[in-house]
Amino acid sequence: MTRTIRSPLHRGAAAAAALTALLAAGCAGGDTTTEPDEETTASTAEDVPHGYVEGAEETAEQQTRLLLADPATGEAGVLDLISEEFHPLTSTDGVTALTGDGRFAHLHSAEGTTLVDTGAWTTDHGDHVHHYRAAVREFGELPAEGPVEVRADAGVLVATADDGTASVLPRRPLEEHDASELPEAEPLDGRFAAPVVPFREHLVALDAAGAEPTVTVLTRDGGEHERWDTTCAEPLGDAVTRRGVVLGCVDKALLVTEADGEFAVEEIPYPEGTDPADRAESFHHRSGSNALAALAGREAVWFLDVTEREWRRIATGPVVATTTAGEEGPLLALSDDGTLTSYDVTDGSPLASTADPLTGPQPADGDLPGPLIEITASRAYVNDAASGTVFEIDHADDLRVARSFDAGPVPALMVETGR
Repeated sequence: MTRTIRSPLHRGAAAAAALTALLAAGCAGGDTTTEPDEETTASTAEDVPHGYVEGAEETAEQQTRLLLADPATGEAGVLDLISEEFHPLTSTDGVTALTGDGRFAHLHSAEGTTLVDTGAWTTDHGDHVHHYRAAVREFGELPAEGPVEVRADAGVLVATADDGTASVLPRRPLEEHDASELPEAEPLDGRFAAPVVPFREHLVALDAAGAEPTVTVLTRDGGEHERWDTTCAEPLGDAVTRRGVVLGCVDKALLVTEADGEFAVEEIPYPEGTDPADRAESFHHRSGSNALAALAGREAVWFLDVTEREWRRIATGPVVATTTAGEEGPLLALSDDGTLTSYDVTDGSPLASTADPLTGPQPADGDLPGPLIEITASRAYVNDAASGTVFEIDHADDLRVARSFDAGPVPALMVETGR
């Protein structure tokens, strides 16, 4: 591994250990040298930090990790960006894509989807968060034949297959430190036109029973909670924001919201005159933000302000990847010559560009998957399969390259966890 500038985000191990010890002492409580009475046991249980899982270590900062994979060889592993250690995984033949939910990562192939606990996560309670780290663990394939799309929240994982069937797995059994097998999945009734998305103790789905998919909210066990006549033709792309679930349709986005147990759906149509070829096909964003980015064809990107219910088209020139740090942060776009540029989301003006290209020129039909941009509150990560390098970018400091990594497999595929 080569390293450029050591980021101030990643403090020394001794300091982190000391802070962790203080956190643990503050949360655990109790005198372990004596037999606790019922009152002490209850108090101790109440003092356990939110999101804690036995065997995990609470930390003072986010434990960002990257799962990397090489489709050509099936080699994969988890790169710990705090310790800078690489944890190899069992090879997965034919891996075609990686996705994640903040802690668990999913290795997709034509044969199925394998689940990996990357051992890093954040529990968000609005006014405060808890960060944890634990060992990397491998599970088996999710219960479906062939490819599936996985969406998850704090309670469940939902696997939606290509044929429109879906099943729900409870998340808690997967989080136990000694778990090694997948819990039993419960199938949902019906067929769905897009991945089923967990949201606010329910499931947001596009029912495929009619002529066009219609928006439906289900209970966790698959019962119908609410249904609308709102349709979503040719669904592609979805994302969960703090405002609600965004579903991409051929002529608009749909926003499903919840307040006091009541759900609603709103339409966010594309600007008049938008070429259908420029529709968003997938959304990218910083977890927990209310803004999304997507490619708008090959020459521009979309910025979707979910709060304002507004699309903004930002002309970038030839672009291969994009994401956004949020409503107040920059939008990032990677050009086809490998230059990363940040843009002001209010007027689309460029803010900064990397001094040197991060990736080589991207052919229109290359043998390797195109590069990606993963983003956190302070850093962005760009993978370059040709050089075997992952670049860590400080997106608040003129896109300064903070570090670079060449550990592990060829990083043709990448997903970030720890959030």
